[in-house]
Amino acid sequence: MNFEFSGLSLNLFDIVDGRIPPLLIFLFGGLVIAFMLFFQVWKRNKTTSAIKYSDIRLVKRAARSNKQKFRFVLTLLRVLAIALFFVAFARPRSGTEYKETSSEGVDIILAIDVSSSMQAEDFKPHNRLYVAKEEMKKFVSQRLNDRIGLVVFARYSFTQCPLTTDYSVLLNFIDMVDFGIVEDGTAIGMALANSVNRLRESTAKSKIIILLTDGDNNSGEIDPLTAAAIAEAMDIKVYTIGAGKSGNAMYPYQDKLFGKRYVYQPTTIDEPTLKAIAEKTGGKYFRAKSGKELEEIYTLIDKLEKTEVKTSSHVEYVELFQYFLYIGLFLLILEMLLAHTLLRKLP
Repeated sequence: MNFEFSGLSLNLFDIVDGRIPPLLIFLFGGLVIAFMLFFQVWKRNKTTSAIKYSDIRLVKRAARSNKQKFRFVLTLLRVLAIALFFVAFARPRSGTEYKETSSEGVDIILAIDVSSSMQAEDFKPHNRLYVAKEEMKKFVSQRLNDRIGLVVFARYSFTQCPLTTDYSVLLNFIDMVDFGIVEDGTAIGMALANSVNRLRESTAKSKIIILLTDGDNNSGEIDPLTAAAIAEAMDIKVYTIGAGKSGNAMYPYQDKLFGKRYVYQPTTIDEPTLKAIAEKTGGKYFRAKSGKELEEIYTLIDKLEKTEVKTSSHVEYVELFQYFLYIGLFLLILEMLLAHTLLRKLP
């Protein structure tokens, strides 16, 4: 148990090196100082003169000399010196702690669908893409020591942010994701292949892809299951998320005559393929029908893929007792000099 005060580290129960617990030293020192002060007061009140006077009122009214006024300094110096001796006896030390941290990192690629169907507003009050981005940012903020990258896809796929541990940069890139940056379509196979390529040279103990989409594969030259087989061969785990409520969902439509309108369109998620991808790579498929469910999914994945962190620490101490000892000796010598010179008391 360590007690720290003004940069001092006092070990209260250091039995290993045979030291007396400083707490006991301080308590004993306090009792000694209290006894000294009590004795000084008692001695002053009990002092009697060898010669008796019938009336000393005239003497009491006489002004005290400077020596008499400042004799309390002797007692003060002695008390401070003894207090410093007890502090030195308690062996104060200042310590610097060094920590060595090693972690088994996880490399993660977040792949997100930005096709026009992600505009559906069944994750009220926002659309699917907005909610997905917000939950991705929460997921990133919860990670430590992991490299995370971002892949965006619609008809084509591209890397929005390579693997990085600079989460502030990654969060900015997530904010920049929007509709229209890629031609419309859904190329799940291409997105998965691009994500695998980003993890191809990774030396991390664990490599995962979290792929979120609300549609079925209708673009790209690579079949999703073929890309999944490549991920399996490279020991990459894929978590797939199908986003959207079952049945019809409201999609915003910009009418040239009447402005923004809404139309109902069916949600078509290729769940069998997404499940097959996850099972083939040792991952898991999730269905998010609301923003709350999507938040829970990312939280669950975060718990499943935690980084293993090992921390070892040691403390280097610097002894400080000699400073208190030197100051205490100086005060004690000063008290003795004053008592026999400037503040000397005549019989």
